This record gives sequence, structure tokens and C-alpha cells, in this order.
Amino acid sequence: MYGAEVWQNHTGEINKMLSTEMHVLRRSAGKPRMERIKNKYLKEIMEVKGKPDPIDIMEQKRLQWHGHVIRMAKEKIPKLTLLAPEFF
Repeated sequence: MYGAEVWQNHTGEINKMLSTEMHVLRRSAGKPRMERIKNKYLKEIMEVKGKPDPIDIMEQKRLQWHGHVIRMAKEKIPKLTLLAPEFF
């Protein structure tokens, strides 16, 4: 998750991250896919239901970074790139 503030996530990458999370949860719980346990029940078993997904954490980090850049002095490079997107 390091550097998640500036990652550009496409739908395929988001799906890979979510499936990797479920894979890790299944391995940790010792429940193979052949048992066909639904993801919501698996999250209840692992006691992570209601906690943020990795995608939610990345969006929160992105918003924190945006707020940080907004408060920067206007001569700083991140602030300049935010104010002048036509160069990219």
C-alpha cells in the first residue's frame, strides 16, 4: 500500500486486489474454494466484516494526499502539477 496515493487503478487491477484479499482470507481460514463458502460468510469467520477493503484504504490515502497538496505552498512541485494538468 506504500505509494497508494498516486496509483492509477483500473478496473482489472481493482478486481485483482480484491480477489487477492479473498485468497489470503481463504488461506488464513483454511477454507478451500471447493467448499463454496460465500465471501461475506468468510469475512464473518475471519472477523473482518465491516472493516475497510484495500480499495477503500487507497481512496482514503488518495484524499489525504490531495488535502496535503492543497495546503502546500504554491511553488512546490506537487502543487504546480496539480494546478497545471495540461502539461501531462
